[in-house]
Amino acid sequence: MRFTPSLIVISLSGLLFTSCNKTATPPTKIVTEITTKKNTIVAAAKPEVATFNIEGMTCAIGCAKTIQEKLASMDGVQNATVDFDKKFATVEFDASKQTPELLLKAVQETGDGKTYVVSNMKSEPLKK
Repeated sequence: MRFTPSLIVISLSGLLFTSCNKTATPPTKIVTEITTKKNTIVAAAKPEVATFNIEGMTCAIGCAKTIQEKLASMDGVQNATVDFDKKFATVEFDASKQTPELLLKAVQETGDGKTYVVSNMKSEPLKK
């Protein structure tokens, strides 16, 4: 019977010594940059809007959402929406940082370069 209390005391002591580790890992710089980018709204120097059709999407989550996230993450893009049902995309961007050709290239590179076909690309100054 004396063995059980001794075993409990030793176990609790070992647990106490190993659980009191106060080393914390600092947040990474990447997380800070992503948070800063999402929280900072920068006015576009040359605001434009591009609209275009995207053929080759097979689903709303895997295709349309992935393309939308890719476009939205690009430098100078203020807003991007991809409508799976209409197979249509609208991208508001800063023309001093982005071009319609780079947007087209980003959509094509989201797949294998042949899966998504962009057509009817139109770009004009954004009117708000």
